[in-house]
Amino acid sequence: MSVVGFDFGNESCVVAVARQRGIDVVLNDESKRETPAIVCFGDKQRFLGTAGAASSMMNPKNTISQVKRLVGRQFSDPELQRDLKSLPFLVTEGPDGYPLIHAQYLGETRTFTPTQVLGMVLSDLKNIAKKNLNAAVVECCIGIPIYFTDLQRRAVIDAATIAGLHPLRLFHETTATALAYGIYKTDLPENEPMNVAFVDVGHASMQVCIAAFKKGQLKILAHSFDRSLGGRDFDEALFQHFAAKFKDEYKIDVYQNARACLRLRAACEKLKKVLSANPEAPLNIECLMDEKDVRGFIKRDEFEQISIPILERVKKPLEKALAEAGLAIENIHSVEVVGSGSRVPAVFKILTDFFGKEPRRTMNASECVAKGCALQCAILSPTFKVREFQVTESFPFPIALSWKGSASDTQNGAVDNQQSTVVFPKGNLIPSVKALTFYRSGTFTLDVQYADVSELQAPAKISTYTIGPFQSTKGERAKLKVKARLNLHGIVSVESAMLLEEEETEVPVVKEPAKESTKMETDEVSTDPVPPSTTETDVNMQDAKANGFGAENTVPDSGDKPAQMETDAKVEAPKKNVKKTSVPISEVVYGGLAAADVQKAVEKEYEMALQDRVMEETKDKKNAVEAYVYDMRNKLHDKYQEFVTESDREQFIARLQEVEDWLYEDGEDETKGVYIAKLEELKKQGDPVEERYKEHTERGSVIDQLIYCVNSYREAAMSADPKFDHIDLAEKQKVLNECVEAEAWVREKKQHQDTLPKYTTPVLLSADVRKKAEALDRFCRPIMMKPKPAKPATPEPPSPASSQGGESQAQGADNSSSNRDTAGSGSEVPSEPMETDKSESAP
Repeated sequence: MSVVGFDFGNESCVVAVARQRGIDVVLNDESKRETPAIVCFGDKQRFLGTAGAASSMMNPKNTISQVKRLVGRQFSDPELQRDLKSLPFLVTEGPDGYPLIHAQYLGETRTFTPTQVLGMVLSDLKNIAKKNLNAAVVECCIGIPIYFTDLQRRAVIDAATIAGLHPLRLFHETTATALAYGIYKTDLPENEPMNVAFVDVGHASMQVCIAAFKKGQLKILAHSFDRSLGGRDFDEALFQHFAAKFKDEYKIDVYQNARACLRLRAACEKLKKVLSANPEAPLNIECLMDEKDVRGFIKRDEFEQISIPILERVKKPLEKALAEAGLAIENIHSVEVVGSGSRVPAVFKILTDFFGKEPRRTMNASECVAKGCALQCAILSPTFKVREFQVTESFPFPIALSWKGSASDTQNGAVDNQQSTVVFPKGNLIPSVKALTFYRSGTFTLDVQYADVSELQAPAKISTYTIGPFQSTKGERAKLKVKARLNLHGIVSVESAMLLEEEETEVPVVKEPAKESTKMETDEVSTDPVPPSTTETDVNMQDAKANGFGAENTVPDSGDKPAQMETDAKVEAPKKNVKKTSVPISEVVYGGLAAADVQKAVEKEYEMALQDRVMEETKDKKNAVEAYVYDMRNKLHDKYQEFVTESDREQFIARLQEVEDWLYEDGEDETKGVYIAKLEELKKQGDPVEERYKEHTERGSVIDQLIYCVNSYREAAMSADPKFDHIDLAEKQKVLNECVEAEAWVREKKQHQDTLPKYTTPVLLSADVRKKAEALDRFCRPIMMKPKPAKPATPEPPSPASSQGGESQAQGADNSSSNRDTAGSGSEVPSEPMETDKSESAP
């Protein structure tokens, strides 16, 4: 089972894997720890990650980046519209109101959803992990921003499915950072919690999280964020500054040229990094536009001046997080800063002034999220044993359920009787389950929606669930228990609905089993793997809300009884039995992909991956032809020169030149099979030359091995060593004859070979010499290694009577004869000890 953590960022991604010794960040094909989140579409294939980044400057309109900002958002979103202005590729509104990305692929314009493109990015990360682990990668943990909406979370799950991944959890990036920080700490307090603020200023957003640490525990107290405050905003401020400057000085407008915009943005990003460590920095770009070289210069003070509107927004998320956590600045033990945008000195200064202490950089700013995700994956996986560490995560948004009142209310004149309640308040634990009781006579709908959309800039409605049809046996309004779940990913759904009906039974029920039955009904709410506190809350929620909903739906006298009394009634009525029937539920997620669409996207991804693989293999074969041409041409003038005739060499070199010209003209864009055929054609000419050279270089050593073998067996056969005395002379003579025959064969062949020129086919092949040596060894070894025959066992004579002492002499003749019989039997006495005894008794 794979244990992998993915941090897919707006600009770059990091992959971490769990090993027996800990968590490692793995390297991509270019041996880099960060991989660009880029997909570049070409005429023949896609280029993902580092390969896509290399093609981005040459093909900007078909290079898709910053897909994290597009996924799961409506096209009309003002933030999305602002982002699109700086992107070089075309994005339009799809029929469902969500963005569609346009790119030229395989010679035609194709459209892709952001979810599909994100699937391609995750597919590239999956392959990086797969190559590193040398095993299939399926299970993983993916880091997401805390501000991701329900739809964005579902889109990430869909993208993972497209990439062939199964996320065990979508993990908030700040929580992943906190886990990576706390799990290795050995000095955490046991009683009073230690509060740490984590500030993550990434490429496009800022997230703040306040976490309380105890020994073996992490609890998230508060989240806050600014979705559009990150390192790229500082890049954009520099970009606009220099774009205006160049327009005045050089009379060029970079906004009119997509490639010029990309190059200037890349230069501004580098400039920002230089300014992070230096008080001033130059900017030089050759041939930016209209064949003009541009030069610029900026001081850090000037950079901070043009960035004031961005810097003023940094404090707000900090203040909000503190307020939500209910803590004063003095209660914050330390501040940890991560994220690429946190390296700007002005941001660091604001954080220092706000918290009254200098933020610390004990963690790797770019890798902490991926490492935290891999740790969470290891905790959820049965493959690894991880130190006991409890993570209590909170949900950043309040979620409400709303429904229409019963039909009787509508008949009584209540036209707009929409009712709702907050089921998962802000800060609710993840995961969590809540049960609600409804009284209905027929099919009804439940809407899942955000209780407050002020922070989200997203539609309030998340999904709608239709519960039914169902039939009450009594013909009156039935009691239904509906279970709503907030899962590990932070996705809300109505997962089940149960019709509860009381039936009369003839068999009396004693009181104790009735308690058991009630307990089981309560347990039904709390069987999910949620923290104990959440389970308790769920049960209380069910009891507290059951009557509320009953009262609002004008069910007679249900509002007067507390929930516990309803439970007691079940215990006291022995002839009542509760029948539970599952009620069908249908789901509609607004903006979400249907299962059939996800399956189609999976198939498309497979087709594109296959096309990429075919093209890569074709390139490899083409490169093999090119490499063979260069390599063989060099060798024909060097080490192969003596092994080919002058005329053959000139002819072969001309053929190689012909193939080289073909490669750069007509053969520039051929199929894999054509390149394979071309290489085989060349090898037919080149292989005999290579074979002659190889035979010449190997021949000496294999002949030496045969001669050594001959000499060894000859010496052994002629040796006077006693260890060969048991071998018959006739057998030894056979060995000598075989050695003489082998030696004569190799001498004759070698003399013949030495008379031939090197460019002719050899008569003495290394393979033949090896076979001769093997045949000689097969014949001689059994004879010369024949084991000695075993010596027959000799009986041990009886021990002298004197060794028995005075007592033995005193024994009669009967005893003596009895001893002789025992010694003479010999079958149970081993021969080796007998020989030892004889040697010991010798004087």
